[in-house]
Amino acid sequence: MMSQMLTKELIETLEKELSEEEWIKVSGILKQHTSSSCSASSTDHEAKKVKKKAKSSKIPRPFDFKKYNTRHVALKITYLGWDYHGFVVQEDSNNTVEHHLFEALTKTKLIESRQTSNYSRCGRTDKGVSAFGQVIAIDLRTNLLQGVGVIQRLDGTAHERTGNTTEEINYPLMLNRVLPSEIRVIAWTPAEPSFHARFDTLHRTYKYFFPAGDLDTKLMNEASQKLVGTFDFRNFCKMDVGNGVVKFVRTIRSAEIRKLDDSSGGFQMCEFTISGLAFLYHQVRCITAILFLIGQHKEKPEIIDQLLDVENEPCKPQYAMAADFPLVLYDCAYEGISWRYDQSIHEKNINQFQEMWTGHMVRASMMRAMLEGLTTVPVTTQSNKYYTDETIRWCDARPPIQRQATSLVVGLPSKHHRPLLDRKRGESLENRIEHFAKRRKVEDAPSEESS
Repeated sequence: MMSQMLTKELIETLEKELSEEEWIKVSGILKQHTSSSCSASSTDHEAKKVKKKAKSSKIPRPFDFKKYNTRHVALKITYLGWDYHGFVVQEDSNNTVEHHLFEALTKTKLIESRQTSNYSRCGRTDKGVSAFGQVIAIDLRTNLLQGVGVIQRLDGTAHERTGNTTEEINYPLMLNRVLPSEIRVIAWTPAEPSFHARFDTLHRTYKYFFPAGDLDTKLMNEASQKLVGTFDFRNFCKMDVGNGVVKFVRTIRSAEIRKLDDSSGGFQMCEFTISGLAFLYHQVRCITAILFLIGQHKEKPEIIDQLLDVENEPCKPQYAMAADFPLVLYDCAYEGISWRYDQSIHEKNINQFQEMWTGHMVRASMMRAMLEGLTTVPVTTQSNKYYTDETIRWCDARPPIQRQATSLVVGLPSKHHRPLLDRKRGESLENRIEHFAKRRKVEDAPSEESS
């Protein structure tokens, strides 16, 4: 304290007023005090570091799950899948939504392991595909001793545990604290132990977002109505016979294409909404690709009728499907499910997604301003062979380019369109079944959706 109180000015004054012999004695005392203070401070700092290191290296006490019952619940999950390798866990990648989800469930001690969690999911989404209403069912640790979905452990001691036994754990809050920002648990609800997220689904709804560009969206919407009903969709999917899928009859409840805003110049955004009981592998993306061809007037709406007629068209024509990132698993519907949305968590989720939206919209607006600026620049005329100063505005030189939707079809665009029914065909379903039957890999079982 003494060295801190002695200011620079005071020391300078003492040096001037004291004799040389007196100043030597005083300065020696000050140096000795300062040295001992620094040594004490250093020793204290080292002691704190050692204490902190010892604390961090201490083996944590195992969590005693026997003190808690489990509860079968349903969780509604929203995620932006653009940068993830799909929803389902993969052996060769940790960058899946499901991997991060189970990592969070384990870290928060809500489950002991995936194997013992009675887990089921509504559907699976591929790489790049998002979800606004993915649903999973799972047994989680609960504070309660009884109630809907509560399962008492046979060897448990929950009734002996001190603490809260009437107020439930805030599952969304706990999980969102450790999940990546693109993955959010937005709601939950208790469920009966028999509830299954996949098999109890009444219907699923997908949305595909795209710019209008030069597409005839009215004609596309008219064509989409031909999909409504129960049909064999083998020509509108990737036939996954190798995984036991040999039945391709599915029911589409509704289909619609509508515009979302009043933008012009091909920048108007649209959405294709399709609802069905279940979907085949890549079904929505294949359907969207065919609708794009119709919207470009490269195919007529009747092509849908022809492709649905598997008696006359048993083999799928080769065509590129639509891109993955505009696709969203929008909703999964159930009977008797009442979702619980926590007000404070809901506000946090909205704030977080608004922040993400702001970044994307600012970038999109900058891109549009750049494109609009390019349409008015002066360019040389076609007849200007001698590179004179003769120019004309780009927008006056030729019709506007409205190919915004073209990039949403996978693969390189061809200069000349070849009608679908004139293209090379894939193998028939019967040939595929025969091929995999020889390898003993076919089972007549329903597939799990991945559109």
